[in-house]
Amino acid sequence: MADPQDLTTLDAAELGRRLAGGELSSVELTRAYLDRIAAADGVLGAYLHVDADAALARAGEIDAARAAGEELGPLAGLPIALKDVFVTEGVPTTSGSKILEGWRPPYDATVAARLKDAGTVLLGKTNMDEFAMGSSTENSAYRPTRNPWDPERIPGGSSGGSSAAVAGGLAPWALGTDTGGSIRQPAAVTGLVGHKPTYGSVSRYGLIAFSSSLDQAGPMARTVLDAAVLHEAIGGHDPRDSTSIDAPTLGLVEAARRGAGGDLAGLRVGVVRELGGDGHTDGYEDGVLARTRETVALLESMGADVREVSCPSFDLALPAYYLIAPSEASSNLARFEGMRFGLRVGDDGAHHLDEVMSLTREQGFGPEVKRRIILGTYALSAGYYDAYYGQAQKVRTLITRDFTSAYDDVDVLVSPTSPTVAWLIGARVDDPLAMYAADLCTLPASLAGLPAISVPCGLSDGLPVGFQVMAPALADDRCYRVAAAVEAALDSARGHRLLDELDRRAATAGAQA
Repeated sequence: MADPQDLTTLDAAELGRRLAGGELSSVELTRAYLDRIAAADGVLGAYLHVDADAALARAGEIDAARAAGEELGPLAGLPIALKDVFVTEGVPTTSGSKILEGWRPPYDATVAARLKDAGTVLLGKTNMDEFAMGSSTENSAYRPTRNPWDPERIPGGSSGGSSAAVAGGLAPWALGTDTGGSIRQPAAVTGLVGHKPTYGSVSRYGLIAFSSSLDQAGPMARTVLDAAVLHEAIGGHDPRDSTSIDAPTLGLVEAARRGAGGDLAGLRVGVVRELGGDGHTDGYEDGVLARTRETVALLESMGADVREVSCPSFDLALPAYYLIAPSEASSNLARFEGMRFGLRVGDDGAHHLDEVMSLTREQGFGPEVKRRIILGTYALSAGYYDAYYGQAQKVRTLITRDFTSAYDDVDVLVSPTSPTVAWLIGARVDDPLAMYAADLCTLPASLAGLPAISVPCGLSDGLPVGFQVMAPALADDRCYRVAAAVEAALDSARGHRLLDELDRRAATAGAQA
């Protein structure tokens, strides 16, 4: 039997190969991850719910099917973690909020159902900022999640539980959601690959809504190839999602493999001036800018035609997002009224219906959720709608036009993923504007509904830095191609993956303990 620590440091692609070849059983692999969760999650806080018995039973079913000669897909037997924003039949789903504590949905989200059909083994549901509102996973109603690189630091958000689980070896890969950067930013600060797909290319059915015109599910993984494999498994049209694009999700794995060859000859790359370029460096750490410049030079050395591109409306993305997203949240979260499901406070016969709703929301929603509901309700109120929400939607159109203009001249746009590396837990909890600034680089692609990926590009002060690649709508394959080229070139230069350093540190800490 392989050493559990060894198994939990392997890529999903390698684990899948071993499972298919009979070198490894799903039960053995699942137990290795469960053991790792038991050993490390008390510190990291990556998971909100783990059912070891159910996971092992599911793994046993996959092993039995393989032994019986059934034809299984490439994901069969591989464990996975899901952000607790995806509804899962019979499995607690809270969206990181007390208002949904103990709720067990009667159905699966489309992406959860597709992964189940593919034969994956659900390890558990990961921690998150409440209703996906945050950039640090400190807004979870249950506990903060910690960064495996330094447990005193945040793992990003809102998909911080998923990022910590994968970076910490508590899952081979995971799903997150990205509304304004909640896949890419946590991937960046934990040294992972995280991709936000084209809006509408992955179903939102069964995803507990924050901002319906922005929310998108996507993969978080240790390698670009793993992310592409997972993306293809969950993507494609879903008639139950009215915003779903009627087109298959194909060519992503092929693009990742092609990019790993390192040939980017003829690819036109635009470096976005407004995202950390000359004159736009306020709030950006020197180490982040240095790693970004080095990665751009690397692209040029692989044959890419690199040029600077100006997208002036990107400077307005932050205020526009924080009007649009809270406005949609104020509408979406109205369904949590303490009547149909979840928490109910004051249901003792002594309170009227409106009092029960008020008491339930007072106790069930956390401070950041309340803040955004208030902001959104104000922006949508009579007399202010045109001045705030309406103007923000006009800015959104300008940002989309900037992207369209840029893609007339280049094939992809690049930037840092996050202006800084992971900050200390507690450092920004009392400063919402500083917290929101973590999404400066990720917001434009979210507002335009375009695909974008974060790939590790090195360290600054010993902590990971992410490099963002953005592409036109439905050109997700370009993101994977460029990201794979960056990954392969940097891994070759370092002699190992960035996460190998994290695995080495974890092993050293374990030996010392």
